[in-house]
Amino acid sequence: CTHYLFIVVVAVNSTLLTINAGDYIFYTDWAWTSYTVFSISQTLMLVVGATYYLTFTGVPGTATYYGLIMTVYTWVAKGAWFALGYPYDFIVTPVWLPSAMLLDLAYWATKKNKHSLILFGGVLVGMSLPLFNMVNLITVADPLETAFKYPRPTLPPYMTPIEPQVGKFYNSPVALGAGAGAVLSVTFAALGCKLNTW
Repeated sequence: CTHYLFIVVVAVNSTLLTINAGDYIFYTDWAWTSYTVFSISQTLMLVVGATYYLTFTGVPGTATYYGLIMTVYTWVAKGAWFALGYPYDFIVTPVWLPSAMLLDLAYWATKKNKHSLILFGGVLVGMSLPLFNMVNLITVADPLETAFKYPRPTLPPYMTPIEPQVGKFYNSPVALGAGAGAVLSVTFAALGCKLNTW
């Protein structure tokens, strides 16, 4: 019972952490800084919960199921933006499923070897998630344009649309997010496995 409860708690917290994580370009100068930080946070929340779930059941495919839980929870939570009048294509939900599938694949291909899961799976998730999310962003309506089209004066000041400054904080947010994510994900994958030894 404790194990299943933990799975639910981690999935819910993953969702809470990333409610706005899809809105990387949410009106601010800090678009690419936010993208990098949120990419890392999403990667870590996905990998720790999915690794725990995967090693707990021992069945390849459960990491993908965990990613699906996060996705569904987040879509429901992001329905609040839809209720405020924003179009749904502006409300970007982070893409966890392909990365979770890679985690499952690493576990299955190495014949359920936990050490390989930690090393290969962690690196694959960390490197892939920022890339998948950038592709995800390219396919949706431009958030800044949408922000001016659907102004919401009741939003707090830090969410008020402002013109972004010339230049970006990072030259390559995808590369930075993927690099940091790949290193940190290995640690969090190990944590996910370790949690099963309680």
